[in-house]
Amino acid sequence: MAKIRFGPAGNSESFSQMGYRNNLQIPGYLEQLGLNAYEYQCGRGVKISQENAQKFGKLAAERDIQLSVHAPYYISMSSLEEEKRQRSVDYVLQSAQAVAAMGGNRIVIHTGSCGKISREQALELCRQTMRMCIAKLDEEGLQEIHMCPETMGKLNQLGTLEEVLELCRLDDRILPCVDFGHLNARTYGGLARPQAVREIFEQMENVLGLDRMRLFHAHFSRIEFTVPGGEKRHWTFADTQYGPEFEPVADLIIQKGCTPTLICESAGTQAEDAAQMKAIYREKGGALE
Repeated sequence: MAKIRFGPAGNSESFSQMGYRNNLQIPGYLEQLGLNAYEYQCGRGVKISQENAQKFGKLAAERDIQLSVHAPYYISMSSLEEEKRQRSVDYVLQSAQAVAAMGGNRIVIHTGSCGKISREQALELCRQTMRMCIAKLDEEGLQEIHMCPETMGKLNQLGTLEEVLELCRLDDRILPCVDFGHLNARTYGGLARPQAVREIFEQMENVLGLDRMRLFHAHFSRIEFTVPGGEKRHWTFADTQYGPEFEPVADLIIQKGCTPTLICESAGTQAEDAAQMKAIYREKGGALE
């Protein structure tokens, strides 16, 4: 049975400060903090070997820590250059192979930007590339992997909630990665209204159906933004001059009976802030099992 998960994207500064030195120590570190998810960062390329991925996954599984992988940042599913889109399919496959070796089944993807073409053209190219990814994963026996296109914080990037949900229509295995900090940045602080958070959940439910919506993947952090560009910089939960707030998100998770994987992307305190997210959720009466 699915259950809610909390964890960091990569390692907090405290990981090395506490004397930890290598990846195989991450599961024990997370267990100490009461966390049960971890997003392995492959933003600059999938460099972990299958052997090391399996070792890492075994240690995580022993502690009931769910693993996901963030695919390379240079994926460009909307590029006008077919060669770049083909390479993007390869990067998605490499990410899927890595997470499968770890025993996980979710990869988070930045799908691309609009460049000099319209959003509609960019989204159509992205759809075509995503279909190629689906075919490639099927060909390689990786049908159980969930691709999670991410909502993005900069206005010139593909990644409005509507665009992400449009990609999710392609196949049931595609789940949205809802980055609440990014959505707040691209709406210039729009998530300060609790109703705006409710609308995110309602949009997901309308497109995906309640059961699939409840399993969504999420990123959360406080993010500074500029007008008109959007996202500028990630901050920590202590930097309260920046939004959004987690409480309205926790409220909707509980009200809708969701069991998402919630990954914190704070700048240097992501594990500690993930634990704070878990504490907020529990204080509101959220169930952990």
